[in-house]
Amino acid sequence: MPPRLNIWSACSALSTRARAFARLPQPGPAALARGLADNTTSRLPESTPGALPPSMLPESEPAVYSSSENETAINQLRMIEYGLSSLDPTVEGHKYGMPELPLPSQKHAKHRYDSVITQVTRLLMRDGKLAKAQRDMAIILNYLRTSPPPKLDPARPLLPGAPPASHLPLDPVLYLALAIDSVAPLVKMRGFKGLAGGGKSLDVPMPLRARQRRRTAFGWILDVVNKKKSKGSGRTMFPHRVAEEIVAVVEGRSGVWDKRTQVHKSGTGNRANLNHMAIKGMV
Repeated sequence: MPPRLNIWSACSALSTRARAFARLPQPGPAALARGLADNTTSRLPESTPGALPPSMLPESEPAVYSSSENETAINQLRMIEYGLSSLDPTVEGHKYGMPELPLPSQKHAKHRYDSVITQVTRLLMRDGKLAKAQRDMAIILNYLRTSPPPKLDPARPLLPGAPPASHLPLDPVLYLALAIDSVAPLVKMRGFKGLAGGGKSLDVPMPLRARQRRRTAFGWILDVVNKKKSKGSGRTMFPHRVAEEIVAVVEGRSGVWDKRTQVHKSGTGNRANLNHMAIKGMV
């Protein structure tokens, strides 16, 4: 049956008792963060209208620190990129390093061509026109390069150690040098006046250096070329005649061989004059 309803029972039900409450466990960091996230009453910080929130702002670039050590390291990386040694003291401050001294002959601007080509080009020059002589030399070398292999004459051999005839067009510079050196005389005849008696000159053979031998031989070749008639007209006919004469020298058909033989015979016949008393002190 229901309890009795009176004023005393109502007062006893409404009265509170002094009872100790159990302590609740303290929330952890995750619970605090979750509680803050669930808090719908929190407000965003005030910001200017149109500005992006901090989470959408781009990341700032790292600060660049310039110092002598950083510049040195960057320069060393650049040297490694160019294939140079970054620790070599000789390339300090140079992009490609210092050249080796003394300079090789082919590295010099004035001596970058073969010595025979340079000398023959100067002998071809007329009226100081070096550019025209260089063009003529280019035509001569191109003619030798495109010509068929020469037919050698056993009676007039080339210098010992010469390559086969089929290899000569592959190297026109060697082709030209071999032709000139093969007909170059070894001696020249020098006359000493009054030593033969009766006012006659005494012919004495004198040795020649390499440049003198080549100058004499190419002078003979130019003499033969100037006496030949041109087969056509134009500025390229002269270098073509020179190239044809070079081929004739290698094949043994040129008259330059006769001049060389004549000079050598004269030197052999007059070699006894080297024992003359007046000559011994001069040679």
